[in-house]
Amino acid sequence: MDTLIQPAHKVMIIEDDLGISSLLASQANSMNLHVNCANCVQDAINQLKTYEPDLVLLDLGLPDADGKTFIKTFRLNFDHPILVISSRTHESEKVDALNAGADDYLTKPFGLNELKARMNALLRRHQAQNSAVQLMQLGDIEVDWQRRIITKKGEPVNLSPIEFEILNILATSRGKVVTHRNLLAKVWGGAHTDDHHYLRIYMGHLRRKLENDPTQPQYLLTVAGVGYRLEV
Repeated sequence: MDTLIQPAHKVMIIEDDLGISSLLASQANSMNLHVNCANCVQDAINQLKTYEPDLVLLDLGLPDADGKTFIKTFRLNFDHPILVISSRTHESEKVDALNAGADDYLTKPFGLNELKARMNALLRRHQAQNSAVQLMQLGDIEVDWQRRIITKKGEPVNLSPIEFEILNILATSRGKVVTHRNLLAKVWGGAHTDDHHYLRIYMGHLRRKLENDPTQPQYLLTVAGVGYRLEV
């Protein structure tokens, strides 16, 4: 059996072409995934109030707004993977979608085997990133998540609750960029998604406490104009 996804996982398909939407839903059903469909951005956003998908399959050319609008809204509250499936083939479209927060980009027309492989890969990766890891090692830094103990070269490092929460969020998405807005929403709430100075201050604190050279960080990396990434 080559299906690697647990039956409980949920997929949201956002596509206004009924034929393609039905094809995507059929493929997801064959993988034992629960499916919800939306035909526009606003419908999808409304569904998020009661339905939290583990994976989003998203078209960009939607009738009420560009699909990137949904990506940006989704990223305020969720870190689940987004696979863009679009007929737009220009490199700038792909770059813009990925910068907005998409995880992968598949152009139409596509093969069902490739679609399935990409869906599996995204869900596997997300499962691995969010699995309960008790210890994390970053060079001479060790983090015990369960006991909330951090040491550097064997010496304890005291983090404030906010510093610990930021580190935890970055570790959950380790290796991937977490946007400014996503970090701000998770730590301070949705009313503070534009308060980037909060992050600059606390990232500065974290780097001084954890990095050997805070001016040349090895682990807590800035992705200019987008957010931060924990390099593991």
